[in-house]
Amino acid sequence: MEPAAKPSLGALLLALVPFGGMCFSVALWDRVEPRIGGIPFNLVWLVGWIALCSVCLWGAYRLETRREKDRGRE
Repeated sequence: MEPAAKPSLGALLLALVPFGGMCFSVALWDRVEPRIGGIPFNLVWLVGWIALCSVCLWGAYRLETRREKDRGRE
């Protein structure tokens, strides 16, 4: 069993984007009004970041699989 490789900087940054969007932007979305489709803005913001989290982590996965594939060819 070989040790796990360290993730690339790009993958780490992609993984940190949703964390920053949900945690460090509270001052921007900490309000109920306006409502979007009858749902408070803060709930829409968080649900949107949950969806974007999947996209960011998919991108990080793609970066890492490409890196592993390139490493295997050498």
